[in-house]
Amino acid sequence: MSGVNKAQLIGRILGRKMDPDAASPAVRAGDAATDRLTRFDSLPGYKEMQVLMAATRTFGVDNPFFRTHEGLATSTTTIGGRRYLNFSSYNYLGLNGHPEVNRAAKDAIDRYGVSASASRLVAGERPVQRELEEALADAYGVEDCVVFVSGHATNVSTIATLFGPRDIVIHDSLIHNSVLEGARLSGAARRSFPHNDTAALDSILADIRGQFERALIVVEGHYSMDGDIPDLPALIALKRRHKCFLMVDEAHALGVLGRTGRGVAEHFGSDPRDVDIWMGTLSKTLAGCGGYVAGERALVEHLKYAAPGFVYSVGIAPPLAAASLTALRIMRREPERVERLQENGRLFLKLAAEAGLDTGLSQGLSIIPAITGSSLKAVRLSSAFFEHGINVQPVIHPAVEEKAARLRFFLTETHTEADMRLACETAKKLIYQGTRI
Repeated sequence: MSGVNKAQLIGRILGRKMDPDAASPAVRAGDAATDRLTRFDSLPGYKEMQVLMAATRTFGVDNPFFRTHEGLATSTTTIGGRRYLNFSSYNYLGLNGHPEVNRAAKDAIDRYGVSASASRLVAGERPVQRELEEALADAYGVEDCVVFVSGHATNVSTIATLFGPRDIVIHDSLIHNSVLEGARLSGAARRSFPHNDTAALDSILADIRGQFERALIVVEGHYSMDGDIPDLPALIALKRRHKCFLMVDEAHALGVLGRTGRGVAEHFGSDPRDVDIWMGTLSKTLAGCGGYVAGERALVEHLKYAAPGFVYSVGIAPPLAAASLTALRIMRREPERVERLQENGRLFLKLAAEAGLDTGLSQGLSIIPAITGSSLKAVRLSSAFFEHGINVQPVIHPAVEEKAARLRFFLTETHTEADMRLACETAKKLIYQGTRI
């Protein structure tokens, strides 16, 4: 409904004629207080960010965000002409920059150019786009898959397309923002359950499931902030008992969990067909950019014709599709990469604990947090690491609760034991020197 129609409708409801172009009384006042209505720097979120940045400057700490990496970022990176040990990359299996991956992307550019140039529904497909979807479906052991151009938009568009006001979305309390946005846009009711507490989820479902037509349970296969995993077999049992759909976000699980990196289902030995919606991203293990949904054919076909994030968006760029397809093939061909990553995760978790870091719930896979308890402390510690030649980024409020502010170490299979020992010895030194965490 247009703004004019809304204004006219409100006027009829209130029993008076409204001029859609008329200013509100607050705007008509024209005093200084109303300037905030047309200024972006008056937005509460912006003001909060500026307060934090001012506090860090007071302590002589540089802004740790948006640093420019001057080359390939793997276990090392170059920033400002200096080489850094790097723990801020999702390049879990070292496939971004792999010669085969680069060659596949270059070949796709030579054949298709750098863009698909239009929506796949409107203007057709490129073979490499479908090859990637078929390879992902095969990796998950399900019927089909659809690839979107954005991981965040994959969750938003999928949930908003499949569910509506008569339904409910029930998610883990630590679920990614994209799921929250998708649930909000869908119009469905939304409830959270305590992190990884399947008993609490069971109780919630027993209490309210009958009030809604369809119910969706959403969890992450590997939690991006805390580095722990859900009890997938218990969730499958619950979704069957309460007649729900189950969706698992595998953004940080593919390439990380399971003997060959096929995710949380492989980790538990579960049948992947018992999960209704597998979601993941191409920007971590698979060295590209975008997201995907895998599952039964009816799900995929429906999204291809109805999901706004697919229908009204350009198709994935052919060089990105080719890069991710090749990365997936290497992952499946070389499971030793997954094994090395998992070994690195276990070792780093052990070394971090010995150094006195609070690693929270991490299970020692590819994500190890160091919880500081405040955003300012997280930023200060990140800056101290940077001065010592180690790049590790802070995660601050509102991305997490203030008391849960942290540094987040991302491990890759290319990190060496010496790299990890240096990082943890540096952490111990910083604690001893009084950099409070």
